[in-house]
Order: sequence, then structure tokens, then C-alpha cells
Amino acid sequence: MRRIVLLLLALASTLLPGLAHAWWQPDWAYRKPVTIDAGPQGGAIGGDAGRTPVLLRLHTGNFTFEGVSESGADLRFVAGDDKTVLNHQIEQFDPLLGIALVWVDVPAVSAGSPQQIWMYYGNPKAPASGNGQRSFDPDYTLVYHFAEANVPARDSTAYGNNSQTAVVTKDGTIIGRGAQLGAAPLMLPASPSLALQAGAAFTFSAWVRPDQLGAQQVIYARRDGASELVIGIDQGVPFVQVNGQRSRPGQPVQAGQWSHLAVSADGKAVTLYVGGRSAATLPLALPALNTPAAIGAPLAGATAEAGGTPFAGAIDELRLSKIARPAPLLLADAVSQGAESRLTAYGPDEQQAGKSHFGFILAAMPLDAWIVVALLGLMMAASWAIMITKGRSYGANARANAAFMAHFRDTSAASLDHLAKTGRVPAEVKAYSSLWRLYEVATEELHRRHQMGYDLNAVSDATISAIRAAMDGVMVRENERMAQRMNWLSTTIEGAPYVGLFGTVIGIMLVFVVAAMAGAVDINSVAPGMAAALLCTAAGLGVAIPALFGYNWLASRSDAIGADMAVFVDEFATRLAEEQGEGRRVPAALHSA
Repeated sequence: MRRIVLLLLALASTLLPGLAHAWWQPDWAYRKPVTIDAGPQGGAIGGDAGRTPVLLRLHTGNFTFEGVSESGADLRFVAGDDKTVLNHQIEQFDPLLGIALVWVDVPAVSAGSPQQIWMYYGNPKAPASGNGQRSFDPDYTLVYHFAEANVPARDSTAYGNNSQTAVVTKDGTIIGRGAQLGAAPLMLPASPSLALQAGAAFTFSAWVRPDQLGAQQVIYARRDGASELVIGIDQGVPFVQVNGQRSRPGQPVQAGQWSHLAVSADGKAVTLYVGGRSAATLPLALPALNTPAAIGAPLAGATAEAGGTPFAGAIDELRLSKIARPAPLLLADAVSQGAESRLTAYGPDEQQAGKSHFGFILAAMPLDAWIVVALLGLMMAASWAIMITKGRSYGANARANAAFMAHFRDTSAASLDHLAKTGRVPAEVKAYSSLWRLYEVATEELHRRHQMGYDLNAVSDATISAIRAAMDGVMVRENERMAQRMNWLSTTIEGAPYVGLFGTVIGIMLVFVVAAMAGAVDINSVAPGMAAALLCTAAGLGVAIPALFGYNWLASRSDAIGADMAVFVDEFATRLAEEQGEGRRVPAALHSA
């Protein structure tokens, strides 16, 4: 048993190196680790941002662009567990210039310990899977990357809030391509998803770069009757204005420099953020606003005194939300979307080293599957230990029985107990032979009756019956001894497939639950978990099938030994009756006398 357990541990240890370097899918040849550090040594966002679209800037300094498809269609992003596929959207991918901008939906960004995600690439057969509608959570009602040139801005969310006017494209902005403002406002639609009820939650965020500082420059304006919401810059000082009430002056911005501005309303107060830091607060709620909004200029018909002046400058990464985004998320946007991100760090590229498909299945196994496999491993270790020990025991018994029968049949007819008296039988035969134990109890019973004064001249039928009964009792105990622990094998045969099936059912349930929670339903996100779940059933069958073969083989060996014992009992009783019984044949010389 100890050797079997050590053998299983040795086999398991050979798998550990592969598990330590788990590979998500065998079809992807390369991967790169990306560390997201929101702690003091990284982004220092000071709290939990939650679900965050993190911008990854790939360039020749951190990525070689070798082995990846020209469109980036084979890019996949997987969480640190090497199982959970993360949604992503490619804003720009140009391997010739060595530039790529990719948004990755990270489920939880925390200021605690750093977390690692994997970027896989190098699969020419992989279809494109990037999708902004899944990369930005449903609370984003509008996201403009301004990636398309001189056309209406396209909304990356599922709400489809594309702009009503075309964009004047501006290259070389903070994140790839942006929009130039100043000539005419960029009009947003008055859609139901952008409508605000009185006291509603709301978040505006964008990167802005004023060409020159001026008075009352409007970045975002929305008016509905007497209600208004205006976000702008007055002589370099950002402000937010709600129904004529303007925030106090705060942190200024510089002309010709990019700054991240955000406004968050939670129904009780409206807070202005500059560079991800709180700059001013208005202690009031937003009014109801159901009209179109303008970006970069006052609404048509508003005077300079009442509505402000156009904003002359560039804008990039405009976002609107129907919730109040937490301060750590806005700070994470500010520190991660700039040219020098402190939130992300890139490790060296790794190449797959010919790992087997079975290794990938093992790497995808969750904890519950490992528990089931461990239980099946214990069942397999116990069943193999029983089969090996039983096989050795039956083999030794059969060999000892054969040796004993050779000695028994050479015994003279005058004394059936000759073997017991002379000690000619080797110690190995006495230790392992079940026939010897039958013979021994028979001779003991015969001697006992002689000592009691019975059958001194001839063995009576009663004595023969008593001897046969004693031998039958020993035979029953021998059969019981051979049947010991055989019930464990039958339990393994019947129970192991059900244990494996239980693990498969639980695993498939978890796969669908995780897929539903993550919003990912493609085959790449569910196939590893499904394969790992099915491995439990395969493991159950792998335990039960050898146990079935072993059980049948041991049962046949046991039946053969049992048959030998039954034959020996009959042979001994018959020989005893013929040679020493009351009705034994009298020699011819005695008749003539």
C-alpha cells in the first residue's frame, strides 16, 4: 500500500512543473504577462476601482509584434488563473508602425496586491473576438474613442449613441486619434439611455487639451428649459455649473497639455475631478435633462454671457455613465490612460514549449474538480493496493497448494498423518497453503479422537463425518479470508463512475455560471472548463475499469483455490475411509488365514 501511494505521488509530482506554467489554449503559441498594480508602487489609486476598462499601450519597447496577426484578431486576454477570458476592444493595431491600443475589461482593480493577466497571441486561425459592447460595463451609456476619421463619432457601447455631427479628426492625441473642437459643437443624441431624471446619478469624463486659455470655454453643455448642466474651463480653471450655480475655482490646467476632467453626480452632490483628484463640489442634485447635449461649444441660441464660448482644443476618450463612478476608478483612468501609465507593467514574452492537450485540461481544472480527482485517486490507490496484495496472496497460496499436494500424494497409505509427524512439509507451504491448514485440522481431529479412545483399530463413519465437518469449517474461514476487502473493489467499480459524474455535473454548472457572470459565451471561454469537468468522468471510469478487470481476475483465482479445497476435502475423506475406515478392503492373506 505504501509503495502504491509513493508511486502515485511520484506521478503527480511530474505534473506539477506543467501546472506551474499552465497554458490557456494549445493553439496560441505566445503569451505576455501584464501586471496591474494599483497599489502605492503602481497606480496608487487609494481604493478599489472595481470593474475597470484598462488601456494597454503596446509599442516596440514592450512588444515585438512578431507572431501576431496583422489585425490583432488572435489577441486574447486571460485572467491570472489562466482560465477566465477577459473581454477586450482594439482601438488601434498597426504592427508595421509597432503601435497598438487595446482596452481590456478587468473585473476587479484593487489597491491591494498586484494582479496578473495574460495576453495570448500567435494563432493564425483565431477569429476576431474584440468587442467594445462587452468591454465596457452596461452602466456606460456612451464611449467615444474617436478612432474613425472625419465621420460621426461611433459609440462603443451597446446603446449606439453615435454623434449627430461629424468629427474633425485630430491625430496624435493622448490615446491615438481624437477630435478637434472649436469650429462647431459635436452634438450628442437625445436618446432614452442618455436622459437624466431629477436627482439621477451621472458621470462625465474626457481628456481635453486647450489650445489657448479663454473665458467660459464650454466642454459639455446640456439645457432643458431652465435646467442646465455645463462643464468647461474659465481662464484655465475647470468648472461645473448646475442651474446657474458654479463650483469654486480649483486646480487649473495648462494650455497645450492634456488633462483628465470628470464630473460625478450621486443624487446629493456634484463633484468635479481634475487629473483624477477631487477639485470642487456642488452640494446639489442634477435636474431632469432630456434634450440633446453639445460637446465643445454652447448650445445654439445661447449668448456668450449665458452659455459661454466654444472650446478651442482637442478632446479624446469621452465617456458618459448613468451611475456615479467611484473616485478610485476616475483616478485609475487618469493614471493609466496617459502616455506613461503607472498602472500596468509588461513582462517578457513567453513561447509555448510543446505542452500536451492533457496538460491544458489539468491547468483548467477548478478546485472542486481537483477534490473529486483526489477522492478518485484515493479510491484508485486503495483498489490497486488490494488487487496487488490479493494477487500476490492468491499466487503464493496456489503455489503452496501445489507443493503440498505433491507431498500428500507421496504419503504412504499406512499413515495419512505422516506429513504432520515427520515435518517434511517446508515452512513456506505451511505458511501459505490453505490445503495444509485443512490437512492439519483433519489430523488433529483424528489424533484427538484416538486420544479419547475412539477408533483405535479402524476409523468409524462418525469420525470421518467429524473430520469432514472440521475441514468444512476451515474451508469456510479460508473463503472468508480470501473474500476480505473484495467488497471495496466492487464498491469502487460501482461508485467511481458516479463520483466522477458528480464532479462533471458540478463543473459544468460552474462553467455556465461563470460564463453568465462574465458575459462571455464564446467557445474559448467555456471549452477549457467543460473539458476539465469531463475529465472527472474520465477519471472515474479510469478508476472503475481496472478495478473491474482486477475483481474478475481475483474472483476467478479465488474460485479456483476454493475448488481445490473442496476437492481436497473429498479426496482426504475418501482416502481415509478406504485406508482406515471400518469397511476398508481386507487383504487376501487375511481371508485365507
